[in-house]
Amino acid sequence: MVGRSSLCRGRPAGCVFNAHYLLYCDEAMGAFCAQHDILDFAQLVRLKTSTLTWHAPARWGDTIDVFVSVAGLGRTSVTVQFELRVGDRSCCTVDTVYVYADDAGSPQPIPDTIRQVLLPDNDTR
Repeated sequence: MVGRSSLCRGRPAGCVFNAHYLLYCDEAMGAFCAQHDILDFAQLVRLKTSTLTWHAPARWGDTIDVFVSVAGLGRTSVTVQFELRVGDRSCCTVDTVYVYADDAGSPQPIPDTIRQVLLPDNDTR
């Protein structure tokens, strides 16, 4: 687990807005990169796509744990899977593709030193 949030802004029905799950994933990506000493990588990746698959609601006051794993690694991109859970209950999974880019936003090959960190051995589940 790399992230935890108990700040669950909810709807009147008491469940978390779906868009907030993406914020929790963004925070977890930053925490993952900080834990693995690759914050420079976090600052240079650009979000290409995110697909959220909802399973069950998180409710107001729930503590949401976010687990991060690398699902795929390309030349210039990485696919990261986030699993958001409340206790044993999966709330949603989010698959996000990030593209490594220079300051101008042009895709760049992911450096070998970072590739080694992103390999599946660093799964946080």
